[in-house]
Amino acid sequence: MILGTERISKLLTQYAIPASIAMTASSLYNMADSIFIGHGVGALAISGLALTFPLMNLAAAFGSLVGVGASTLVSVKLGQKDYEGANHVLGNVLMLNVLLGLAFTVVFLLFLDPILYFFGASEQTLPYAHDYMVVILIGNVITHLYLGLNSVLRSSGFPKMAMYATLASVVINCVLNPLFIFGFNLGTNGAAWATWLSQAVVCALFIYQLKIRNPLFGGFRFLTRLKSDYTLKIIHIGLPVATLNALFAVINFFMARTASTYGGHIGLMTLTAGGQIEAIAWNTSQGFSTALSSFVAQNYAAKEWERVKAAYRTTLKMTSVLGALCTILFVFYSSEVFSLIVPEQAAYEAGGVYLRIDGYSMLFMMLEITNQGLFYGVGRTIPPAVVSITFNSLRIPTAILLCQAIGINGVWWAISLSSIAKGIVLSLWFLILQKKILK
Repeated sequence: MILGTERISKLLTQYAIPASIAMTASSLYNMADSIFIGHGVGALAISGLALTFPLMNLAAAFGSLVGVGASTLVSVKLGQKDYEGANHVLGNVLMLNVLLGLAFTVVFLLFLDPILYFFGASEQTLPYAHDYMVVILIGNVITHLYLGLNSVLRSSGFPKMAMYATLASVVINCVLNPLFIFGFNLGTNGAAWATWLSQAVVCALFIYQLKIRNPLFGGFRFLTRLKSDYTLKIIHIGLPVATLNALFAVINFFMARTASTYGGHIGLMTLTAGGQIEAIAWNTSQGFSTALSSFVAQNYAAKEWERVKAAYRTTLKMTSVLGALCTILFVFYSSEVFSLIVPEQAAYEAGGVYLRIDGYSMLFMMLEITNQGLFYGVGRTIPPAVVSITFNSLRIPTAILLCQAIGINGVWWAISLSSIAKGIVLSLWFLILQKKILK
């Protein structure tokens, strides 16, 4: 538990750093795939994978429906010392993730090729995308369980365990990737097998921690009848976030199609690999946002208003420092960073332009993420969802208009400008509602 009476900066740092490491490590799953495939198969294979990542993000959106709602509800139950209720919530998390994972797998296996063609697959890229996605969908239930259990473990005050488990899975993924890709000559399929098998290891560690080592959750059941009130609360809290993530995945589909139209397979590769690099910055800052959300949820339930406001200010300072560092790295060392994924000169030079433009938005992205954590902590998930849905949706027409004037760079400017707008608008929204929220 992180309710605490210690200095707020100390509590947030103790919680946020392990969470940041864990979330950053989790973003390295796909990054590891791209690095090994980029160096072993080439940029064309990464372009094929680019078509699958929005689908994987859509699967993650279903996982976030349960994970976000469960993490907030578990934090509230722990703050109220309702441990029986926390166990019921966890049982609902397992069942909901299994059901949603199975539904997603069946639907997308039936319509996989038409979806990939619609969003820009060519005869050259389709085999890479199809084969990779089929294997990923086989382990989709595992992915859903990983997302849900990871959220519960972190919100229960065990961020170090989540960090260690996630780091272990990244190491396993990095070991299995070259073994499957090169040793067994499985190509992109090998990367997919390595990804979800390493996630299966994480799930086993999560269940061991929650079921056996954690005295608060020893009573939850693996197979349980869904309890309607907890299920509805989880869906109510998580649905705006899931809608946001699902829409973001669909937007990425259209952005990928636009990038492919104006930049060919290099443009498509740049969008994917560049997004993965940006995801490291996003997930690192999400650790601080998650810490703020859990801290606020418990203190908000205990009516510790001043600690809520102090935690917000402290987190904002921390994420601003991170944003400044990311700006320096992306603006001044963009090509060098991109070359770590794809060694082909044309590819890393194109990727360097993407990162340089995206670097201008880093501080504003930190503003968005910090305010998002505060809104989640007080149970108001709608404002961040509205802001993100609005400006992410505007990326598509903005990219099309800018591409007609400046070519493929229009896609990168559409992404950067929308991030700047989201940070500004969500900050203003919080300032307007601050007195009402903390009344």
